Amino acid sequence: MAPLPKAELHLHIEGTLEPELAFALAARNRVQLPWADTEELRKAYLFSDLQSFLDLYYGLMTVLRTADDFAELADAYLARAAAQGVRHAEIFFDPQAHTGRGIAFGTVVEGLARALDHSEERHGISTRLIMCFLRDLPAESARETLEAAKPYLNRITGVGLDSAEVGHPPSKFAEVYEAAAALGLRKVAHAGEEGPPAYIREALDVLGVERIDHGLRAVEDPELVARLVRDRVPLTLCPLSNVRLRAIDLLEDHPLRSMLEAGLLVTVNSDDPAYFGGYVGDTFHAVHEALGLAPEQLRELARNSFLASFLDDDEERRARYLAEVEAYDFGSSDSVDAVDSARP
Repeated sequence: MAPLPKAELHLHIEGTLEPELAFALAARNRVQLPWADTEELRKAYLFSDLQSFLDLYYGLMTVLRTADDFAELADAYLARAAAQGVRHAEIFFDPQAHTGRGIAFGTVVEGLARALDHSEERHGISTRLIMCFLRDLPAESARETLEAAKPYLNRITGVGLDSAEVGHPPSKFAEVYEAAAALGLRKVAHAGEEGPPAYIREALDVLGVERIDHGLRAVEDPELVARLVRDRVPLTLCPLSNVRLRAIDLLEDHPLRSMLEAGLLVTVNSDDPAYFGGYVGDTFHAVHEALGLAPEQLRELARNSFLASFLDDDEERRARYLAEVEAYDFGSSDSVDAVDSARP
């Protein structure tokens, strides 16, 4: 049975670097990794918090050196995503994590674009590319990155804000977001993952974002929840990530179901799937199992993913994807369990 059609809106391409590809690229680029083999590297994926994850995440990124490397990374993600029902993907990338180690901005974008240009033909997935600023770096670095992006804006749909959240409020980046908006770029930001609900308010009021990435801690502020419901602000939740990074102790405790029932426009995404135990289909399967989501709630999550996407420039495509969601037949409850769980 084919998987439920869906969009993925919160996906860091660097976070799709599987150990097998990491070792292959290390060999190709003559990079010495501190792990003996892929099994030992997988054991390193035991994080105590966001910062310990980021230390490994940025350290392993050193194997990405050439445009071919970035193209191979993106194509591998798209193949896995297609197998799990993704029809549209809005992909984050972190240029500062590469330019800061001597990789040219153009190398990164041109490599990713090489894969994205063939995504529909090879995988049946339409794509958008979102450039994220690293919030634990100075705002001046973000402004320099936006300047470096100008020759490539035909490839970039929007800007985002990621990396270590606590101590780096959205308001730190007000100026660069204003400049990005003047260039016609869409705006999203990570907020309310480890940071407080006030960061979500800042992202909306100071940065003017259209979507909140994560937004998990919004549930602590009833007035904020009411605002998000009223204004139909999408939240790109990442339940497996929340558990692995200890934001939630158990998946069964995740507020996704109550957020849906409250009327929030929530979506389900994989974040950094190579590190967090599953791609977006795996995540749908996991929340279905852990939270007892009914087929129509899964359909709502899939519908939300397309409604929250930046397909405003192609409403015909969005309507086609939404029609696929509405036409999807879950069949028996057993098929619901199996439909998204296969990981290639």
